[in-house]
Amino acid sequence: MIALLQRVTGASVRVAGEDIARIESGLLVLVGVVETDAAKDAQRLAARMLDYRIFPDAGGKMNRSVIDTAGEVLLVPQFTLAADTRRGLRPSFARAAPPQYAEDLFNVCVQAAESRHNRIACGRFGADMQVQLTNDGPVTFWLES
Repeated sequence: MIALLQRVTGASVRVAGEDIARIESGLLVLVGVVETDAAKDAQRLAARMLDYRIFPDAGGKMNRSVIDTAGEVLLVPQFTLAADTRRGLRPSFARAAPPQYAEDLFNVCVQAAESRHNRIACGRFGADMQVQLTNDGPVTFWLES
């Protein structure tokens, strides 16, 4: 699985003109699923994103996690993260997981995150979403399970 973590001062998701999720300070995490992923990958990715130390400590060093800071997390499914862009001018999605399998693993990731942190919000799988964010830093990291 793939997660693009962005430290934010705020983020939201709209679907059909309606706000469906909103967070203040924390992480916006775009989540992609590839065909070789399994439930253990979703659980590991959830643990890594919650424990990843990208928030400043008292000395200004990135040494605190979103849990340490009591920050919020907005998880947004994004199949385009699984794109192969190495050749040509059009991305290939051959390695992306089939939609139902990807949705199931996204939900495993959400449940694993919710079991450790009570400040989780989510986008809607398969929906045409408009995502807004204010990246803090900017700080952005690519994680793979």
